[in-house]
Amino acid sequence: MAPRLLAGSLLTFCLLAESCYGTVLFSTLQPTLVVSASPKEGEVLRAGDDKITVTWGMNQSFPVGTDEAYKQVKVKLCYAPISQQDRAWRKTNDDLSKDKTCQFQIIVRPYNSSSQQSFDWMIERDVPTATYFVRAYAYNSDGREVAFGQSTDGQKKTNLFDIQGISGRHASLDVAAGCFSAFSVLSLFGFLFLEKRKAKTSQKS
Repeated sequence: MAPRLLAGSLLTFCLLAESCYGTVLFSTLQPTLVVSASPKEGEVLRAGDDKITVTWGMNQSFPVGTDEAYKQVKVKLCYAPISQQDRAWRKTNDDLSKDKTCQFQIIVRPYNSSSQQSFDWMIERDVPTATYFVRAYAYNSDGREVAFGQSTDGQKKTNLFDIQGISGRHASLDVAAGCFSAFSVLSLFGFLFLEKRKAKTSQKS
């Protein structure tokens, strides 16, 4: 009897824990934030060179108090569907703990209900070539996502922009290669000069 009671208690505890600390599904979040990004639709930006201005704030069409639990906002750069095709490492998942849509964090700030916030973000050098949009998540005091907003529509088809990643060799590598080549040439001339002197010395002796 005791083992059955223990098993039942453990099952109840696990169910309660899952309901309290279970994963957050994107489909359950309200789109209460208004988010915009400065790039025009179809614009091509360069990683490491260009900036994106992002703006976010509460959608005033929602009732007063909707954002009472919002404590923090995280703004992220996200892959558009066209850049997720055949790329499992960028796959969208309704379970936000497994979602790989938004892999680049732009800014984290305390939530401000009184006014819109903005931030100028220099595109980081490790951002790969792809098509993107911007999304913001609102978090509660437990650090769980409770709302969102994004710079595109629900189907993620509008207001998309491209980023051209850095490819090829870095400039510092070219400089290093040039220095190494120059050193190699000087070393070769030095070697030939010494060999020539040795040959002359041998002939005299």
